[in-house]
Amino acid sequence: MDEQVTFGGADIDRAAHIREDEAGLSAAWAHPEAGVMAVWRGKPLLSDGPQPDLIWLPSDHAVLDHGREKPIFLGLTQTGAPRFAADLSTWKEPAGDPAELATFLDPSRNYGTGLPEGTSFGDLRANMVRLTPTDAGNAAMARGILEWHHSHRFCAKCGQPSDAIKGGWSRMCGACGALHFPRTDPVVIMLITHGNDVLLGRSPGWPKRMYSLLAGFMEPGETIEAAVRREVMEETAVNVGAVRYLASQPWPFPASLMIGCAGEALDTEIKLDPVELEDAIWISRERCMRAMGGGDPDIMPARRGAIARHLLDMWLEDRT
Repeated sequence: MDEQVTFGGADIDRAAHIREDEAGLSAAWAHPEAGVMAVWRGKPLLSDGPQPDLIWLPSDHAVLDHGREKPIFLGLTQTGAPRFAADLSTWKEPAGDPAELATFLDPSRNYGTGLPEGTSFGDLRANMVRLTPTDAGNAAMARGILEWHHSHRFCAKCGQPSDAIKGGWSRMCGACGALHFPRTDPVVIMLITHGNDVLLGRSPGWPKRMYSLLAGFMEPGETIEAAVRREVMEETAVNVGAVRYLASQPWPFPASLMIGCAGEALDTEIKLDPVELEDAIWISRERCMRAMGGGDPDIMPARRGAIARHLLDMWLEDRT
């Protein structure tokens, strides 16, 4: 079950056939069991407390009037209840501390008048391991499509404004008629090993002591294997031989697919690209195990929920 990483557990049937049917979309919105995920500036509405639940509002809830665009049709639950996502980002009331909103992991909760008692908007990255796998996956699905709409409001062909169509799963330019569809950016993230050691790096600006696996965006014309080798070479000058796939993870920040791979290093000398990395180190399996347990003074444990932690745990458990 190595594919069951955080954000991979969405259980909504996307019901693509309903997207094509305006009457069907209207009926889904009016369905008595329809539920709407409210999202404010990338933060889904969650119940308060240490183990939050994803909140689904009825489609006639007054809070949804703060949305300026049509909600996105996500699909149907296993019982046939329609599910939507509504972007409430223009609602000014749930203000927060700008400093907290800009942190690597935003710990704040944001409240607004009219929200159900005991609920608030919470950062998905900060709450991803507190949510159930299903809630996390459904929230990632909604955030990913909403983020695409934020960055694709204008036609890439002629530059004119475009409009959401087909339940929010494509956009059409009213000027030239061009159709645009959601894009997912593929990113390779690699468990590079040499014997008993694994390669870790840290990017400039990361929290102190934070190290992770190397990662980078794939480029046009590349295979996954070629992207792994190129990224490791560019960032550390380490040559990589055999590469194999391990697992993947949807990563809606804003809309990536993390492709987890294992690679075998052919050498170990590191020459940093200082633009990409602040540091890179080889550590032993034993030290990695101590670090994941919080016992290393110089390396903090990789964040639970991120695929980097999943791949490292697989390696430590001899499951790669």
